Amino acid sequence: MESSVASSKVSDILSMIFGIIALAIGLVNTFWGNYPFYGLFIVLLSFLFVPYVSNLVKATTGFRIRGYMKVLLGLFILWSALGVGELFDKIRLMMDSFRLG
Repeated sequence: MESSVASSKVSDILSMIFGIIALAIGLVNTFWGNYPFYGLFIVLLSFLFVPYVSNLVKATTGFRIRGYMKVLLGLFILWSALGVGELFDKIRLMMDSFRLG
C-alpha cells in the first residue's frame, strides 16, 4: 500500500512540474509571437496536468485523465511548441524585450 501511495505522490509531483513547464510554454507563446490563441490553448491544456484539476474533471464529468493520456498530451505540447511554435525564437524575443540598454 505504501508503494502505491509513494508512486502516486511521485506521479503527482512530475505531473505538476510538467504542468508548470507547459504553462510557461503557453505564456511565452501568448505574449511573444504571432499566435496568442495557440498560447492560450497550451495554457488551458497545462491545467490538465495539475492533480487538483484532474480530480475536478473526474468528479464533474466522470472522465479520468489517465497517465498515458498525460504523456501523449505532454508529447504533443512539446512537439508543437518546439516544432510548429518555434519556442526558442520566441524565448529569444522575450529575452530581448527584457534587456535594458
